[in-house]
Amino acid sequence: MSLRFTVIIFFSFLLLAACGESGPATPVKPVMLAEISASPESGGKFIEASIGEPSNLIPILASDSASHDIASQIYVGLLKYDKNINLVPYAAESFSVEKGGKLIKFKLRKDIFWTDGVQLTAEDVEFTYRLTIDPKTPTPYATNFKAVKTFRLTGRFSFEVEYEEPYAKALVSWATDILPKHVLEGEDLLNTKYSREPVGAGPYLLKKWEPGTQVILEANPHFFEGQPYIETVVYRIIPDLSTQFLELKAGNIDTMGLTPLQYLYQTSGPGWDRSFNKFEFLSSGYTFLGFNMKHPFFKDVRVRQAIDYAIDRREIVKGVLYGLGEVANGPYKPGTWQYDKDVKPRPYDPEKARKLLADAGWIDSDGDGILDKDGTPFAFSIMTNQGNTQRIKTGVILQQRLGEIGILVHLRTIEWAAFTKEFVNKGRFDAIILGWNILQDPDIFSVWHSSMAVDGGLNFTRYTNARLDDLLVRGRKMVGQEQRKPIYDEVQQILHDDVPYCFLYVAKALPIVQARVQNIKAAPAGIAYNFTKWWIPTSYQLLQ
Repeated sequence: MSLRFTVIIFFSFLLLAACGESGPATPVKPVMLAEISASPESGGKFIEASIGEPSNLIPILASDSASHDIASQIYVGLLKYDKNINLVPYAAESFSVEKGGKLIKFKLRKDIFWTDGVQLTAEDVEFTYRLTIDPKTPTPYATNFKAVKTFRLTGRFSFEVEYEEPYAKALVSWATDILPKHVLEGEDLLNTKYSREPVGAGPYLLKKWEPGTQVILEANPHFFEGQPYIETVVYRIIPDLSTQFLELKAGNIDTMGLTPLQYLYQTSGPGWDRSFNKFEFLSSGYTFLGFNMKHPFFKDVRVRQAIDYAIDRREIVKGVLYGLGEVANGPYKPGTWQYDKDVKPRPYDPEKARKLLADAGWIDSDGDGILDKDGTPFAFSIMTNQGNTQRIKTGVILQQRLGEIGILVHLRTIEWAAFTKEFVNKGRFDAIILGWNILQDPDIFSVWHSSMAVDGGLNFTRYTNARLDDLLVRGRKMVGQEQRKPIYDEVQQILHDDVPYCFLYVAKALPIVQARVQNIKAAPAGIAYNFTKWWIPTSYQLLQ
């Protein structure tokens, strides 16, 4: 870490620690246990900050978290994850896996209704399946359903799916949100009003969408698992974490994901302790620096490896996350069965980086401190989204470290919706800092297979590798963990050796929630798995 950066961090500690002493502003009322009823009470408003505006509310068309966070409250899938991250029935009443995993039978509940009063049936599931695999549907999620050999309706509320061979993600794929056939059949999904006026069957329904400002949901009184206790949920679009924090402190939002500095130094003391509850757990997601493989600089693996050697991940974990996270080394979460601990992170070695760049023909021929090749200076842009301070600080560190080995980096930040729609999805970037959720199943076909390296596909870096393609196809056709482990170990090794991404860190999730919200119970799945059972005491419902 340079002296300049150390000084900045040192004074940040002093400044932010001093800010933390004041506690939240007076609108956040301290919670008194004596005022809390022993039984849940219905009503109230819960306000959550969203870093970006949803792109649309038809789940199969959206790849951004803002859209899926809201859609998950509006729609239901056949299955869902419980607090221990096990798949359990949701819209399904029951299911069975037969013929060694080649046949799955589902029986649906009969008490589920769309918010317009029409009953949800197996025909809706079939419609969702066929819509997803339709070549005219621009969705990145078709591959899971294309593995199905036969879909058979066996009754109004039952169906079965058959696979040519066992498919590891079969059950996971049926946790996908179900879409209403009677509403969307015949609609142009790219121009339908239902992308902004969805008809769902989930715990909440859309009340209002104010573009650029907020999305308001209200409890579905006919939700089959029982009406949620919290009456209104508001997603306020605040594309800056510092602004979110000011709104939290003023009592204008109920929850947000804290930055490490906010968690450690700005949310301590009696005012905070009486008014908020904080949680800490390793998130299921990683942050990365991704290269556009169409860019001439990054076609040489030696260049990508050199950049990887020039990154001190421990510096980032310490300087950006303040120790609240771990070094990332591949697309899997440390400590899980699919993570290969024998694949060691590339060490911070700037001399090795310089040698690799020289071997690739990059030298400082004119003595200006910037490497060049055939008269072209090694200069490129790293792009990330506005408002995400962790990614921006990471970019600043990368900019500095790469500058030390003769690479000139420009850092660009762009508003989230434009960032994803105009740049990420279209491959219009040199390199990007972004993050992926880490799913429970190790199948990462949708992100890494060459067939996904198209506009709108999740392989937006356009990375292709025939051996990786083969492994990804084979791995998803196996069910047993002992069979799959060697497959995904090699996947991790290929990504390490070939460096299409520089895997940076796995941050800790640091949610904070106003203490007036009751029945929040942290579990392996996080805290939101039982959101419909959260409740606010009547005496605290009128605060907002």
